[in-house]
Amino acid sequence: MMTVFVAMVAFLLLLTLVARVFGEYLAKVFSGTPTPLSPLVRPLEEFIHRLIGLDADREMSWKTYALAVLLFNGMGIAAMVFLGEFQKFLPLNPEDFGPVRWDTMINMAVSFVTNTNWQSYAGERTLGYLVQMAGCTVQNFLSAAGGMATAAALIRGFARKSVSTIGNFWVDVIRSVFYVLLPLAVVWALVLVSQGVVQSVHPYVPCETLEGSRQTVAVGPAASQVAIKFLGSNGGGFFNANSAHPFENPTPVTDLLEIFAMLLIPAAMPFALGAMVNDRRQGWAFFCPMLLLFLLGLGLTLVFELHGNPLLERSGVLGGVNMEGKEMRLGVVSSVLFGQSTTAAACGGVNSMLDSFMPLTGLVFIFNMVIGEVIFGAVGAGLIGMIYYAILTMFVAGLMIGRTPELLGKKLEPAEMIATVVALLLPATVVLAFTAIAVQVQAGLAGVGNFNPHGLSRILYAYASATGNNGSAFGGLKADSVFFNLTTATAMLVGRTATLLPAIIIAGSLARKRHVPSGTGSLSAASPLFVGMLTVVILMMGSLTFFIPASLGPILEHLLMSAGRPF
Repeated sequence: MMTVFVAMVAFLLLLTLVARVFGEYLAKVFSGTPTPLSPLVRPLEEFIHRLIGLDADREMSWKTYALAVLLFNGMGIAAMVFLGEFQKFLPLNPEDFGPVRWDTMINMAVSFVTNTNWQSYAGERTLGYLVQMAGCTVQNFLSAAGGMATAAALIRGFARKSVSTIGNFWVDVIRSVFYVLLPLAVVWALVLVSQGVVQSVHPYVPCETLEGSRQTVAVGPAASQVAIKFLGSNGGGFFNANSAHPFENPTPVTDLLEIFAMLLIPAAMPFALGAMVNDRRQGWAFFCPMLLLFLLGLGLTLVFELHGNPLLERSGVLGGVNMEGKEMRLGVVSSVLFGQSTTAAACGGVNSMLDSFMPLTGLVFIFNMVIGEVIFGAVGAGLIGMIYYAILTMFVAGLMIGRTPELLGKKLEPAEMIATVVALLLPATVVLAFTAIAVQVQAGLAGVGNFNPHGLSRILYAYASATGNNGSAFGGLKADSVFFNLTTATAMLVGRTATLLPAIIIAGSLARKRHVPSGTGSLSAASPLFVGMLTVVILMMGSLTFFIPASLGPILEHLLMSAGRPF
């Protein structure tokens, strides 16, 4: 066991080191500075600009940038709906799948465009290869690029002064794809294939099991989708079992690669901020709270799972360790690390059944999502969320010392505060409102299966995951119904919009302001005090907002389980 923990520490140290270096690269990409890939990518980039008639030197105001984001997402949803509804007539559909049911199709389209990849269906039994590649995989690239582009615009708001523009959305998206996501995905996919992850366009394979029965084994273009689903913090898999499937996650090496991939770019974004504002200390100031909260959640979940069910512990079964829902080939520690990473990084990919984790482990996973998934978070969106909390922290600090709050050399005034409050409270309101509705109407209760605290946990997790653009789920929830498909689709749209649009508004407001020098009464954003206050604000915000549903769900379930009433 000690060897496992040493390996985990080494893994996190390596992640920090690589993220630090990669953040500098991201800063060059979004600043338009030449990179090692420029000789190869620049001609392709210029060709695409000419092809779509884009003037790369023409920057946008925040209103134009926001309109481009909305247009971009709208076109993505329309494209996904078209592919799903007409897939029967499209090539590369060896199983001859028909059109996807209308409510499932709307949910799927919104899910992939919002970087959520919530799947209420089984991919290998619903979608043909062309839809998987041209729809799901392409949107995995584009939704991640949209988040990165918005984060870059917000950083420019802090870095620039007395200007009315924050960059060009289309340029940022193209650079995100061709300088960052595509090169990484190609390398990752090749490594995954070398480890045994399936990648083909052959028909499904009929075979005979050891018991003598006939079975059809699904194959397909999985490795290419697995690579970008983790690198882009998307999470939706080709296989319904996701990374618990041996064709998607066959070895301990692929397991670690997938965890590393989902954390890499989100962990690098704070360092990109530090480089772009020309103060590397600021990068560490945003990275450290992420890492502290990640380690806190990881430590708690390891304790809960290694101690496991108290009933089993008292009876001496497996020493009490909770192996339910976990792959024997991966074990408890790897499953916990994967679960903590996927809920902290807004990825949603899983290598075990989250529904089978201990109640308090599930509570940590829910907390990771309801705070806006800022513990690394989604690609781009995680840093944006952390900046919202930083603005709130500076506002609290300003109230304590009686002066106008500042962050990264910019005064924070009513426009920034209003946008921040909307970004933090609107998603939380959606989670609580839809959870309350679902436990009151028959359409919601029909998907639960068991009417007890664990059933509430399943519903709360579903809306926390959808609104946080995570995409994972407690597997016992029957979510492929008109009610859940439409309500989770709405939650996904609100969660994504409430994250990106306020960031663009704040970027436009900040870019017009001048930098102000720090005074003796200013709280430095690069200080340990700021890191501590930021961490506490995040913990308090999440705890106070969701204390009641958490008490009625995971906490009550844990207390009843300890009293001998497991669910």
